[in-house]
Amino acid sequence: MQRATLGILATGLCLALSSACGGSEPTAASPPSPAVPVPSLTGSTVSATPSHSPAGPRPFSSKIDKVTRATVKHSWHPGCPVGVGDLRLIKMTYWGMDKKPHDGQLVVNEDVATKIVKVFHKLYDERYPIRRMELVDKYGGSDFKSIEADNTSAFNCRNATGASSWSQHAYGHAVDVNTCENPYVHPNGHIEHPKCVKYGKRTRKDPGLIHAGDKTVKAFRSIGWGWGGTWGGPWDFQHFSVTGH
Repeated sequence: MQRATLGILATGLCLALSSACGGSEPTAASPPSPAVPVPSLTGSTVSATPSHSPAGPRPFSSKIDKVTRATVKHSWHPGCPVGVGDLRLIKMTYWGMDKKPHDGQLVVNEDVATKIVKVFHKLYDERYPIRRMELVDKYGGSDFKSIEADNTSAFNCRNATGASSWSQHAYGHAVDVNTCENPYVHPNGHIEHPKCVKYGKRTRKDPGLIHAGDKTVKAFRSIGWGWGGTWGGPWDFQHFSVTGH
């Protein structure tokens, strides 16, 4: 009797829970959600470290523009041997003493502008270091102050040192390079800028010094310019010009 009662109860339970006891068709299981794709370790992946080598210093660049009166407000004046219209402003890259590229400016005569770009392009590629390259107008047209700043410059309407005639700078036909490392030395050995006196010893190997036959001299020689370091007293080690004087 007890077994019959249990059988009846089991039958009723199966009717109530037919899905569990096979009383109807089972409901199809929902398909599993697609798995989140796992990046392949062998396929094309983005690397955290660039595969190419880091970029080097930017290449040399230059631009030649016309000069306005405002550009040369201190370095040009009426009576100069060239007019403002004869001058050109060169904006170009130079290699600094800090071993980094910098943007500099020079004003030169129009007839030598492309040649000067060629020279400084060569010096940049050879990593010849330059302290700074600014217009002398930043120093009020003062050659002395420009030299004190160790500035590389070009045009300045002034007389030649110790003379009553025009300097080649007054024509835009001369460039002074690293003016402290390459000082103007009087015949008696005097150097007017105290902090530059040590560079009167030309056997030094400091960055930016110019020596006979070095890459700086050769670069200017390639455009036919002469160097003041060969004058034989006085010596103008910073000076390069069309005439060599």
